[in-house]
Amino acid sequence: MSTYKIWFNRWFSVAYHYIDMIRANEDGIKFEVYGTHPDPDHVMLANCDYSEVEPKLDRDDEYVLYCLNFCKKHGIQLFVPRYKMLPIAKAINEFEAIGTKVLVNRDANLLETIENKDEFYDRCKEKGIFEIPSFYTASTADEFKETYEKLKNEGLGVCYKPVVGEGGYGFRIIDDELDPLKEVMAPSYRIPFQRAYDGLSAVPGFPELMVMEFLEGEEYSIDCLAFDGELLAAVPRKKGGGRIRILENNQELIKLAEDFTKEFKLDYIFNIQVKFNQGLPKLLEINPRMSGGLYFSCLSGVNFPYLAVKLLLGEKVEKQEVTLDIKATFLEKEIIL
Repeated sequence: MSTYKIWFNRWFSVAYHYIDMIRANEDGIKFEVYGTHPDPDHVMLANCDYSEVEPKLDRDDEYVLYCLNFCKKHGIQLFVPRYKMLPIAKAINEFEAIGTKVLVNRDANLLETIENKDEFYDRCKEKGIFEIPSFYTASTADEFKETYEKLKNEGLGVCYKPVVGEGGYGFRIIDDELDPLKEVMAPSYRIPFQRAYDGLSAVPGFPELMVMEFLEGEEYSIDCLAFDGELLAAVPRKKGGGRIRILENNQELIKLAEDFTKEFKLDYIFNIQVKFNQGLPKLLEINPRMSGGLYFSCLSGVNFPYLAVKLLLGEKVEKQEVTLDIKATFLEKEIIL
């Protein structure tokens, strides 16, 4: 049986778990794991058979060329990108020409739309799949103030985040009742309007922001495995108190994931984030990759990372039996680098 060379570039630390899951696959397939990261002490690298420090390359074309050269040099057969996923997707034909399969949706235009949250919200409104939070975009401090006031006049709480961004970067909740002591002493996503406005006014420019309705209800991540418009597995996951994570048998959210998959045909692994408001789940964002909490969703009995790789290899994956209503937690583990 052949051994596949698989490469993870500049991933989150949780990729350590995903590498374990791919190695522990039920089919007995062998993998030689390559990992790269700018941080030579990044924990993911400790779980790789071969690791390398990435050069500092900010331009898309430079980084894609680095990736192509890395794949050619090491004979990489499977590439699992996180960093610069969109430019890599746009160059997918170049990777396939050198014999490298890339775990990324082939429709780069769809990925670009998903990355631009305002454009994707508009598209979802047209399709009628998700309820969408009220939102406006702002590119200047005055637009920020104007859109904030519009939402407040609608009786809504307000938050903001960059139109293009990953994870929680740049996300803030506007809170004019924030305790001044907490503001200076405690880490917080909350900020008074005037402080946000003053900060945006003090700089010559800033990334375009989505100024939007703040949703007060429970937040869920739905980890999905899909191919060619068919949802093969979906696990709704939410945070409990502290470190508790709950895999919930929420059929409403699973149906949302099915409808999204049929309409958009996003392949392999993706994550849908929604938050409830007055009993309605509203879309926050789509992450077209393995999520940071996916290793919890694998407690459902679905080996998401390996099955995505299996699909990439052109193998058939059946619809999965999923075990839900699971409560779990986690603790630190020491790892020698």
